[in-house]
Amino acid sequence: MVTMGWNVSHDTNQHGEFRRSYTSMSNLAQQLAHVLTASDWRSIAYLFNRPSGDPFTVDPAEAGRVAQVLHTAATHQLMPGDWGATANELADAADRAAAAGQPWEWR
Repeated sequence: MVTMGWNVSHDTNQHGEFRRSYTSMSNLAQQLAHVLTASDWRSIAYLFNRPSGDPFTVDPAEAGRVAQVLHTAATHQLMPGDWGATANELADAADRAAAAGQPWEWR
C-alpha cells in the first residue's frame, strides 16, 4: 500500500494515529520554522525534512523533548490557531509515547 502522508502513533483517533498528508506536514513545518528559534527548529527539523517517506521511530525520551518544542510553537503568538491546534495534537501524541515509554512511530 502506498502512503500519501504520515501516520504517527499515539494519537487519539479511532486508529490511534495522527494522520496528515505530506503536504499538510510540509505546511506545518513551515509554520513551526517561522515561530521557533533557529535552535529549536533545527532540533526537530529532522522529523519533517525526510529524504523519503520511509517509516522511522523516535525513542521515548526524544519524543518527550520534541513534544516540549511543539507545545512551545503551538502557543506562540504568531502561530495561526489552526496550525497551533495541529502542532498541539502532534505534541500530545509525542507526550503519550514518552509517557508510555514506547517508540513514537512515523509510518
